[in-house]
Amino acid sequence: MEIALVNISKRFNFNWLFRDLNHYFQSGSRTVLLGSNGSGKSTLLQILAGYATVSEGTISWKISNEIIAADKLYQHISLATPYLELVEDFTLREHIEFHFKLKPILENLTTAEILLLSGLEDKADTRIAYFSSGMKQRVRLLLAILSDTPLLLLDEPSSNLDEKATRWYQDLIARFGLQRTIVVCSNSVIAEYAFCTEQLDLSKR
Repeated sequence: MEIALVNISKRFNFNWLFRDLNHYFQSGSRTVLLGSNGSGKSTLLQILAGYATVSEGTISWKISNEIIAADKLYQHISLATPYLELVEDFTLREHIEFHFKLKPILENLTTAEILLLSGLEDKADTRIAYFSSGMKQRVRLLLAILSDTPLLLLDEPSSNLDEKATRWYQDLIARFGLQRTIVVCSNSVIAEYAFCTEQLDLSKR
């Protein structure tokens, strides 16, 4: 997926997060959004996902030179954020099966294969409500990375992950994530975005 930002600005009340931002995300690019707290990283990620609108300027999404309407964008993106709610009454197995009724799955993976990839197979029939914050973050990342979509958006992906789980995330990205456009929002945690080849620093706006 290609994304073009042309002179975009975002304002909340009388405060501008960023102004006149221009950037082009090439298809297959891997970009990290950097900047201090309050610089607008997460808001820009929401704009890229089509969940938030710009105050000024234009944004466009294309796949194979075909423009994607904002109201159809959800079909083409996967998003993982620490604040993304999971269905806590579901078991891990149920959540995986539910998610992949809504999103296409990479490589025709089976539920059993996904459970093995999660590293949480011993918790397959445990309700999400009983998962730790780190385990929930693993589930968010697992579902997003294994969804067969051309755009993958990750907001602070190593949040609540210990060193072992961070390595798991890096391995999952290396195996399944690098063939699409990826945007990572990070507070300069290199382990989150070591695979990225481009940077967009919002603190310089």
